[in-house]
Amino acid sequence: MPNAVYSHSVSLNAEKCVGCTNCLRRCPTEAIRIRNGHAHIDASRCIDCGECIRICTHKAKKAVYDRFEAMDRFKWKIALPAPSLYGQFNNLTDLDYVIEGLHSIGFDDVYEVSRAAEIVTGYTRRYLERPDMKKPVINSACPAVVRLISLRYPELCDHLLPIRSPMEIAAAEAKKEALHAHPELKEDEIGIAFISPCPAKISFVKNRPPEDRTAVDVVLSISEIYFLLLSAMNPDGAPVHCSSSGMIGVSWASPGGESSALFNEKYLAADGIENVIRVLDHLEDGSLSELEYIELNACNGGCTGGVLTVENPYIANARLTNLRRTLPIAHTVIRPKDGEDSLSIPEEYLTAPVTYLPAKALGETVGEALDKMAKIEKIYARLPDHDCGSCGSPTCRSFAEDVVKGEATEDECIVNMRALIEDLAKKIDIGNVGANAEKKKDNNGF
Repeated sequence: MPNAVYSHSVSLNAEKCVGCTNCLRRCPTEAIRIRNGHAHIDASRCIDCGECIRICTHKAKKAVYDRFEAMDRFKWKIALPAPSLYGQFNNLTDLDYVIEGLHSIGFDDVYEVSRAAEIVTGYTRRYLERPDMKKPVINSACPAVVRLISLRYPELCDHLLPIRSPMEIAAAEAKKEALHAHPELKEDEIGIAFISPCPAKISFVKNRPPEDRTAVDVVLSISEIYFLLLSAMNPDGAPVHCSSSGMIGVSWASPGGESSALFNEKYLAADGIENVIRVLDHLEDGSLSELEYIELNACNGGCTGGVLTVENPYIANARLTNLRRTLPIAHTVIRPKDGEDSLSIPEEYLTAPVTYLPAKALGETVGEALDKMAKIEKIYARLPDHDCGSCGSPTCRSFAEDVVKGEATEDECIVNMRALIEDLAKKIDIGNVGANAEKKKDNNGF
């Protein structure tokens, strides 16, 4: 899908923005500029990681998600809780209380994403045994990481795991089960709501092409559902509805949880977008070729660190660790059927390859782009290389690029302008000293 039509879930309220450089400095893809005293987001570079939402002290950035009332248009409502939802509650001893709470607030059924994560884990093990796979395989469950690779790392696109995310599989399986259990329902009468920890997953749902549309109809935030569940969950009574999640599925919410379930020691797990970029840079250089699997999560603390959660990710992960002790290893185990290839993966679980979609090109032709690159280098050589952000661009190099694109002027560099003013002031002072000396000479008759 072309970047020009990409629908983002991170929005900016310019009225609340004071033009500070906090978001400018932290944006991992240099998608933010400060112009005319306010931040501007370059949609072609944004990966919806939510880092600007996290860092903005003025609440000028926010995630756009659906409200719970959006489910009212459906006859049969199904909730898809992300595994990170379970880590939000203090003193939670049983996942069933959350499942029961979701029924209490109005959902007719619940299909846990952690249940689908066990399916993905099983088929990922198969994929890693294929002789034709391109090592190392990069997980594809974090949409922010996938979009980052599609924008900046063309040689790594075919390293991404070609298996659908647990959210997508959960939605498809939930609808299939609902239609089987309730043949009186039409497909469009069944509404599926994913309860998301981050804006990147919202953008993923929004931007699926028509030929590969996900079954998710509505994306809710964990932060909204959390407060609804607080009053609906009954810790005193025994819950009726039973969870279908095991230790493996719930572990997907925490860093390394996805990798550790693959029974493959040649893996690396990194969380936090800055760490992710460092790993991808090393991978692009070919320095991680000994690994077979790389798990990357854009948020610190994994999915529990998403900006749509309410709890500190490290506290949430500690709670999940305690919860996992009471769970079976897995509820869903993938085994080959009679006559089935032991390495086969169902077609409906596979996803289309990720293609390289770079941000705005410097020129329409190679020659034009090279000419502009040469101009960028010349301007960059005249800049102080302080990367202070005072000009409204995140780095001196990005500022030089902005100047060449006509989005800024070179005299907006505060450091160079200050040096120029100081130099002019010195010249004026020297001129004044000379003039005063001549005047004194004339007055004394010499």
